[in-house]
Amino acid sequence: MKEFIAEIVSIGRLQNPNLAHLLGYCRRHGELLLVYEYMPKGSLDKYLYGEVDNNTLSWDQRFWIIRGIASALIYLHEEWEKVVVHRDIKASNVLLDDELNARLGDFGLARLYDHGVEQETTRVVGTIELIASRLTAHGEGYSSYRCICLWYICPRGHLWPKTYHAKHTR
Repeated sequence: MKEFIAEIVSIGRLQNPNLAHLLGYCRRHGELLLVYEYMPKGSLDKYLYGEVDNNTLSWDQRFWIIRGIASALIYLHEEWEKVVVHRDIKASNVLLDDELNARLGDFGLARLYDHGVEQETTRVVGTIELIASRLTAHGEGYSSYRCICLWYICPRGHLWPKTYHAKHTR
């Protein structure tokens, strides 16, 4: 648990406009809760899966959101002092602020590595549909990112079965 808390404290130091800011954490009864800044527009999955009409967003807004996710991944994988492997990138972990800027959040499964060090996968975690092509740290995130992009530009139901969304994305 000490090592995990040390990683969470490190993650709290991440500074990028496309990351949800970790405000703190609470450990109680063996459970660890992460506290992030409030995002008034909610999460991207609400736009993808019908809680908010996906068609209300212009293509410019959609591009801006996808660009924000990419910016967060580049920062995590290449620009910060360590490599941050998120391990659970999905639409419900992409939060939107008042101006629809994408902020990647939920670093509860994230791991830190030194740059240039080969990471070993000892235990597979995350959203099951997004795992297969991200078993190596280099591929992590980018495969999930491609899935989010595809889900975002394809109208709901045209490519993905409705049961898939309810069963596998939360």
